[in-house]
Amino acid sequence: MEYAVDLVLLFFAYSFLGWCIEVTLKYFQFHRFINRGFLTGPWLPIYGSGAVLITLAVNGLAPLESSVGTTFALSFVLCGTVEYGTSYVMEKRFHARWWDYSQKPMNLHGRVWIGNLILFGLGGVLIIEVLDPLFLRLIGSLSLLRRQILTGALGTVFLADYIMSHFVLKLVKTGVERSEADNTEEISREIRLLLRDRSVFHRRFAEAYPEVIYKTERIAARMEAVRAESERLRREAEERVGEVKEQLAYELEPIASVKNGVIRRQEELIDRLYDPNRADEETRALKQEIDRELERLQKRRDRLLKH
Repeated sequence: MEYAVDLVLLFFAYSFLGWCIEVTLKYFQFHRFINRGFLTGPWLPIYGSGAVLITLAVNGLAPLESSVGTTFALSFVLCGTVEYGTSYVMEKRFHARWWDYSQKPMNLHGRVWIGNLILFGLGGVLIIEVLDPLFLRLIGSLSLLRRQILTGALGTVFLADYIMSHFVLKLVKTGVERSEADNTEEISREIRLLLRDRSVFHRRFAEAYPEVIYKTERIAARMEAVRAESERLRREAEERVGEVKEQLAYELEPIASVKNGVIRRQEELIDRLYDPNRADEETRALKQEIDRELERLQKRRDRLLKH
């Protein structure tokens, strides 16, 4: 029971720390305060969930394996899985992609990328080696009863925040589904107008994710049409380049090469038409003369190649 209470408090501590990190990063990016997250309160559950999972996994594996490398690997995999799963579920549920790493190197479906995964690994080491001992020491300084009361109070506020945010997200989902726009920029404008004249909770959400990418069947169809058209243009360009190459090769082929080709074809034609059993003396004599000239020509070629 006591350990479960401590884990819940760790969840809230890391959720708040993650919120502080996100707000700071977005301040440097947009030069203004942005209350990040799906919830109104100062917490990001994805950070708290990841930290608690790392704590449970590393502590559970400690009797068998305990090292910085193991902590890094577990954090790399667990947090990457949490981020990918959260992105997938939120996109399927609310028709929006809240973050997109498609332009980043070594990304997986735009939901996670190698840079974040490495940071997750390093963050996991920091959690286990530094932050967990610090937070648990602070939590342990409180009596169990006070920890339980604090857990109950935070849980109640968190639940109320979640319910309110859920209604906001449902409104966003409805707005996206009813939109007639065929691009994410237009849908974003419609959603901002939809939330602008409502409560502070609605307006906060409109500003929390300025780079959100909305996904609808109409947008998906348009993107597929664009992709198909791009593929068609690429194939046509490749075909035209091939035709130009063939034409240039034909026009710029050296005269000597053309002559040699003609001679080879004449030889093939003579071999097919000439029948020594049916040819008269004059035809056989002409064939012998041609053979001598070809032999003389071949000897000259051989001498030129030797020199």
